[in-house]
Amino acid sequence: MARTNEFTSRELHEGWGFSQVGDAIAESGGLSAGEWLPVHTFPTTVHVELLHHKKIPDPFVGLKEWDVQWVGEAEWAFKTQFTVTDEEVAAENVDIVFDGLDTFAAVELNGNKILETDNQFVAHRVPVKTHLKAGENTLLLTFQSAFKKGREIEAQHEKLKLWNGDSSRLHVRKAQYNYGWDWGPVLMTVGPWKPIRLETYSTRISDVDIRERLDAQLTTVAIDISFELSKSGRYFSAVHIYDSEGDMIIGQGNIPITSERAEAHFKLSGNLDLWYPVGYGKQPMYSAEIKISDKDGVLLDFKKQKFAFRRVQIVQDELEGQEGRSFLFEVNNIRIFCGGSNWIPADSFLTTLTPERYRKWLQLLVDGNQNMIRVWGGGIYEADVFYDICDELGIMVWQDFMFGCGQYPAYESFTKSVEVEAEQNVKRLRHHPSLVIFAGNNEDYQVAESFKLELDYSDEKSDFRKTTFPARYIYERVLPSVVGRLSDTYYHRSSPYSGFGKETTDKRYGDLHQWNVWHGSQEPWHNWDILAGRFVSEFGMEGYPNIRTVDYWLAGDKSERFPQSRTMCNHNKADGFERRLELYLVENFKHAFDIESYVYYTQIMQAETLAAAYRLWRRNWKGRGKEYTAGALVWQINDCWPVTSWAIVDYFLRPKPAYFAIARELRPHTVGITRTERTTHPDPLSAARVRIESVLAVWGTNATREPRTATLELVAFDLHSAWTERWTTPTTTAVVLAPNAATELWAGALPGQPVRTSLGEVPRTIVVSARLLDADGSVLARTSNWPEPYKYIAFPAPSEVALRVAVQPDGEHVELSAAKPVKGLVLDVAGEDDAEWSDQAIDLVPGDPQVVRVKGLNGREVTARYLGDGSA
Repeated sequence: MARTNEFTSRELHEGWGFSQVGDAIAESGGLSAGEWLPVHTFPTTVHVELLHHKKIPDPFVGLKEWDVQWVGEAEWAFKTQFTVTDEEVAAENVDIVFDGLDTFAAVELNGNKILETDNQFVAHRVPVKTHLKAGENTLLLTFQSAFKKGREIEAQHEKLKLWNGDSSRLHVRKAQYNYGWDWGPVLMTVGPWKPIRLETYSTRISDVDIRERLDAQLTTVAIDISFELSKSGRYFSAVHIYDSEGDMIIGQGNIPITSERAEAHFKLSGNLDLWYPVGYGKQPMYSAEIKISDKDGVLLDFKKQKFAFRRVQIVQDELEGQEGRSFLFEVNNIRIFCGGSNWIPADSFLTTLTPERYRKWLQLLVDGNQNMIRVWGGGIYEADVFYDICDELGIMVWQDFMFGCGQYPAYESFTKSVEVEAEQNVKRLRHHPSLVIFAGNNEDYQVAESFKLELDYSDEKSDFRKTTFPARYIYERVLPSVVGRLSDTYYHRSSPYSGFGKETTDKRYGDLHQWNVWHGSQEPWHNWDILAGRFVSEFGMEGYPNIRTVDYWLAGDKSERFPQSRTMCNHNKADGFERRLELYLVENFKHAFDIESYVYYTQIMQAETLAAAYRLWRRNWKGRGKEYTAGALVWQINDCWPVTSWAIVDYFLRPKPAYFAIARELRPHTVGITRTERTTHPDPLSAARVRIESVLAVWGTNATREPRTATLELVAFDLHSAWTERWTTPTTTAVVLAPNAATELWAGALPGQPVRTSLGEVPRTIVVSARLLDADGSVLARTSNWPEPYKYIAFPAPSEVALRVAVQPDGEHVELSAAKPVKGLVLDVAGEDDAEWSDQAIDLVPGDPQVVRVKGLNGREVTARYLGDGSA
């Protein structure tokens, strides 16, 4: 039979079974010796299959996480039998491709060992022609315990410093969050977590590299396409480029090839269709099609890859009026304030994630007016579909390499594995227009600073491997070399990283993880303005998830349904969370301890904290040369299991109120207010004589590229009387919001608040509403400012508030109004199924009703909670 020449590929995903192997079967309580069970899905991992077969309890419920720890310390095998045709066996090359094995695996084909693996993030292509036979073949994968293997490797080398998890993780190239984090469980996954394929070919395209270089005027793009073949020879290639409509716009055929590498070069000019981040333009995707034929014109292989035209710059310029430098993203000559989120793996069991779930998560990000996501370095290089959706939706991606919170080693076998890992993933991701930055790690330089490791920022020449911070060799030698050689993407040594010889905590340079709210010095959230950095790539506040999510992990155990219970504590992994939650609660709120109330008050606290950060930091985006804060990425958008954490959307995709509060602060136009008390002493010799004035400052933001004229409406309300005051000045009746900047709009004394002459004088409870109105009277933006802390407020009785929650006839809109100002309004419905709301954590003032969209109401009554509703 003649050999086939054309490339073929098929998945080996059928007929798999799994079994527990090794010496510890009897004591584990798992599978019996020799017991093989069929897998119900593929790719897969052991926990997923054991759950399916009801061999283990759900580790997401109660304390069951600790009942499944044996799974990660056992050895496991996966086996399948597959049929190979005579034509496949006759092919010149036959490979089995393993896209990802988690983690320490030995692979046998028909009894012959063909592969050993030690890196979850590395794919393997194994030539198997000599071991394959026509007919039935057996493929066996045997996995060692990554935890035990890591401990063995650690014993051979050294125990290193870290935050979170077991120190052995630093020696294992596996998703680090599997070892437990301050938001996630200890669930050591194991198994074939990515596809396995059988491929046959004569010559195949082994790599495609598309570099599009857009000129500064955005009118001409050079497209350089290089591709590599599996072997040298005499071939012909055809390369064509198609636009987003599928129409061919340029191409070249019959390109002779005489080596293993070939190139094609094109140039386009004129009215180019550029890719923009969401909110700034469209996201057109082009595609390159590459065909390889032999000298007789027989097609050997074919590849198609999407890409786009855009120009990305990371700008670190000196600033006007402040020391330091900017750290900002400029896309197609537009400087962009990056409002976004950090992303952790969306499940402890990665193979359960579907494209539909990825899309729901990323659509939530965009619906929340966010434009950037940071793929955090303690998880995984995400699935292809994640980046495809980011391309489509216009989400900028900050991509960490997979190192997190540790003093990683740099011995030769480790760095060689890391280099292969980096090469493969840079090649896989580089064509995505959404990818705007690579960062070497998460917080490893901060670990070095914290543990006082050898770290001289002025040393740019050393090898570093013999120091106590050996991984600096990886972050400053290996990774920048790989990124620079294989892509045009900007490389940043770490997150956070200041550069310019400064430590990572320097707020004037680079990016900053601002954890002095919650961690660190535990500052009040009202200090976000003085805690600002040039680009705040992490900050956060915890809040309970939806009460239904809490009830999921309680599984009906009413005896544990209170905030301090053992089960509740197991579903909050943050060190000292009790002290921190209560610190911020007791500083700001009078609150109750029943679980429904605790959920509500922590959620409002989280919403207030995070909204204040975005509000104050957008104020720092003051125009070209004054981009004092250029981005804010909240920690975090998502969870990997049902838990109380910093996430603004819980594991089941239920947004917390903070999600909506952030969305309001990231609208194209916003308005903000600060209230400060100015205390002076008329007599410098007297402490008794004092003068206390309440002062407001009002500003607006405009994310668009055009100035926007609006009317600023300011109204003050006394919470305890009918007094109200609406005021305007010549400067407020027609304010102009500068394009792509914050604009200061008004400053002055708080109306209705007399100057106080004693600290014993209780100020009036004055609430201030600010709205930006368009020419037709529609509301561009609104905010309200309340005296704080809220715990001092004597809220009026609910009967005086007269909150009205009116479901409209269509059952999909709810109108909200009140006779008194309302703070922190959260809506809900009875029943296990929650509704989907367009807004939460709402502030109301008289005369300004708001309408909220709702899905899934299904005739149910709407319930409402707010500060001062009588529950505390």
